[in-house]
Amino acid sequence: MILEMKVPSPGESIKEVEIATWLVKDGDYVEKDQAIAEVDSDKATLELPAEASGIITLKAEEGDAVAVGAVVCLIDTSAAKPSGAAPVAEAKVEAPKAEAPKVEAKPAAAPAPTSYATNTPSPAAKKILDEKNIQPSDIVGTGKDGRITKEDAVSAIPSMGTPTGGNRGSSRTKLSMLRRKVAERLVAAKNETAMLTTFNEVNMSPINAVRNEYKDAFKAKHGGLGLGFMSFFTKAVTRALQLYPDVNSMIDGTDKIAYDFCDISVAVSGPKGLMVPVVRSAETLSFRGIEAEIKRLAIRARDGQITVDDMTGGTFTISNGGVFGSMLSTPIINPPQSGILGMHNIIERPIAVNGQVEIHPMMYVALSYDHRIIDGRESVGFLVAVKEALENPVELLMGGDAKKALEL
Repeated sequence: MILEMKVPSPGESIKEVEIATWLVKDGDYVEKDQAIAEVDSDKATLELPAEASGIITLKAEEGDAVAVGAVVCLIDTSAAKPSGAAPVAEAKVEAPKAEAPKVEAKPAAAPAPTSYATNTPSPAAKKILDEKNIQPSDIVGTGKDGRITKEDAVSAIPSMGTPTGGNRGSSRTKLSMLRRKVAERLVAAKNETAMLTTFNEVNMSPINAVRNEYKDAFKAKHGGLGLGFMSFFTKAVTRALQLYPDVNSMIDGTDKIAYDFCDISVAVSGPKGLMVPVVRSAETLSFRGIEAEIKRLAIRARDGQITVDDMTGGTFTISNGGVFGSMLSTPIINPPQSGILGMHNIIERPIAVNGQVEIHPMMYVALSYDHRIIDGRESVGFLVAVKEALENPVELLMGGDAKKALEL
């Protein structure tokens, strides 16, 4: 029986996928549920499992765009599974090689005759060579009787003293559907929003103090789960979003959609590029809940198991460029959202504290926002609220009791 395998729908809005990589070859025997291909949609890269066991016949090439519901391969379910032993190859007897015909050596061509004009520059060429201190003997003239022309002199200039050798190759590869969609959305965000960025800085000493005091107990209590910075930033963001709800809204045509929940998109880097999975209802989660969910989503992104549902929605985004060493940036809005917070690396810098110069671990933070829906007062107030919460985490994020907030 020949089974037609059709492309399943990864999501309601997805009409086609692209064959990123075939994990099997035409004519291979595949087992049921074995991953046979990786397919890209405009939202995620997914594995395509075999629906039955049998011999597979591929019906699409890598890089082909295939409509959802179209036949992507055939599986002959009646074919017997081949034995594990490799077939013995028949011995081949090489036919004696025919001797190559002898080619009579031709006498070397006689050198071209020279004359008084050979390697003599024309007046225009001589002027160029004198200006660049190039000797006529270093150039082969292409003019009549070997005369050096103006063109010979001009073309000789960039070659003199220019390094040669080394690898100067190039390659061309087709962008994945996911990468093309990301590019499209980034350009749209720049062109279709009134994007503006405001900046502030955060003294990370209070968070470092909490983490240093409780991170070992937190890890022991919660099965090896680390107490990172993301839970503090997520808590600070959800608090600020509730204080400034316009930042947690978006434009839909001529309407404004406001949300009373905080679905926080967290930008993570995966093997297929940037992924933005969503932490749902983050305002209701504890520190442990946020850390556990971010870890789960990051592992799925790293292993290529992220789904469309994991990345659908989101009312605000947090992007941590600091893990790659970024000191300052202007993050791009993740449409149709209206705001994104950019975290950066932590550097010890001297700051003024109560009239005294002290050195503290400092981080620049950036809020990019859509000025069509968020005014300057809301954007600046939101970022100041984030800063205040991060610099006073025990009181503003933990209700005055760090141990209780961390469930210790």
